[in-house]
Amino acid sequence: MTEPYAVPVPKGYRVGAWEVREPIATGAFGSVYEARRVAADESPSKHENLPKSAALKFLPTGTGTPRQLTHLRELIDREVELHRRLKQPRLIRMYDTLVVDDPARPALDGATVLVLEKAEGSLSALVAAEPRPAAGPALLAQICEGLAQLHHAGWVHGDLKPANVLLMADGSARLADFNMAAELEGTHAYTPAFSTPDYTPPELLWSEIGERGRRIRPSADVWAFGVLAHLLLTDSFPLPGATPTARRDAAAAYARGTDELRLSPELPDTWREIVRDCLTRTHADRIGTPDLLRRVEATAGTGRSPRLPRALLPRRRSRRTTVLATVTAVVAVAALGYGVNNWTDTDKDGGGGGVGVGASGTGTAKVTAAARYGASELRTDKGVPVAYRRLIVDAAHDCVRPEVTPALIAALLKAESNFDPNLSDPSVGEEGEYGIARWTPSLLRWWIRADGVPAPETPKPPLSPADSIPAVGRYLCYMEPLLNRTGLSGDRQVLLAAAYRTSTKVVNNAGGVPPKYRDYATRVAHYLKEYTPPGEK
Repeated sequence: MTEPYAVPVPKGYRVGAWEVREPIATGAFGSVYEARRVAADESPSKHENLPKSAALKFLPTGTGTPRQLTHLRELIDREVELHRRLKQPRLIRMYDTLVVDDPARPALDGATVLVLEKAEGSLSALVAAEPRPAAGPALLAQICEGLAQLHHAGWVHGDLKPANVLLMADGSARLADFNMAAELEGTHAYTPAFSTPDYTPPELLWSEIGERGRRIRPSADVWAFGVLAHLLLTDSFPLPGATPTARRDAAAAYARGTDELRLSPELPDTWREIVRDCLTRTHADRIGTPDLLRRVEATAGTGRSPRLPRALLPRRRSRRTTVLATVTAVVAVAALGYGVNNWTDTDKDGGGGGVGVGASGTGTAKVTAAARYGASELRTDKGVPVAYRRLIVDAAHDCVRPEVTPALIAALLKAESNFDPNLSDPSVGEEGEYGIARWTPSLLRWWIRADGVPAPETPKPPLSPADSIPAVGRYLCYMEPLLNRTGLSGDRQVLLAAAYRTSTKVVNNAGGVPPKYRDYATRVAHYLKEYTPPGEK
């Protein structure tokens, strides 16, 4: 397997009654592989009702820092609990959970494996191949049916988006990826403070985050359904903007009443009122799920599962797919939605703010909270600007790889731009480098979105810290497994920074930091030591 996978598993590897076959998809926190059942081992009766093939979702719960493992364990527990308690026809099925016991393979030892129903692809891949599929209305009816099943059982999905809607061999749709799902306690549930900005209702964009996480209602899924319906029927988002950040700001303006909802003129009239009733300014005004399901099924003309034409189902990519194509591959049999950032407010000077997100109180208290954010992992007394602390810390937290730390990202930003959000160097290459992380716009396009899908257009300078810093975390997380595990000299974090400045291939070929970049690497190493708290060194 040539593609870099978060959890590399060799073909033919055995876990339980399953043999790993071809890789399907990967994310920052786990990887999915096709598998076939090859043995009934000691308990034949246990496996007699299992299918001949499945999707194995490997999650590295045996490696990583205590903080990272605690967070990942919580997400896994949410998904497993929902699968065990709910068995509905519109939800992807889980057959079993396994734990890898293989000390000879440290990267795999202790990994949690979810044995899931194998799908043909995802709604993301279908939309990429056919932006407005003819089966769109019928698929929306099935997606809404899945939400109704969840809500009726007392659960909120929390991360509805195209990548988390899977397509089966018969063309029917299933909801998947329940690591953000939560059980209602009265009118609310509590979920981790992560979401995909384009599908997050305005009331949650800057909601306070308590000890149990962020409070969420079923109406959040209704908002996400409205966005998804608009996208599926018009190939556009219902709020204007070329980037998730711009659309987030548009959602905030709409919620404040300073802007109106501007639905695409291409949205069919029969769907326009449904989408409007999903995308109301406040959660209290949103349509309830039972009423939404009745209207969607009536408008779609059927509540039954249509068979999608085989030509519309996404084809599996070749194992020789290029690295950039790998980044955009979204044919996940079990969508991997862990690498999602918190989106912070922007301060008056245009820097990426951290003051307004999850901080309690106002004024001085909020500033103090922001200044201390992530203090156990990023020193507060060495000049890292307060405005960027939350962006830096959260960008590191979105990667399970222990090398990607807040101190590394801060050191890299210091070496790249001296934390200058307005840096502009058009003389570098054909496009130039811009912003706090000195991104080349055409490269940033591949990393700017939290859902792993490239932006539809190349971003134009100026490049904001709110876009640039989370993208640094995603890019470092992607590159880390590409660096050779043997044959490289030097600190691995510094080597990773050097790869950011040049490439993993150049670093691997040089056996370490190339001579041309040694001054840069020395600066990163200096600031990495300076920004790392004593207990973390």
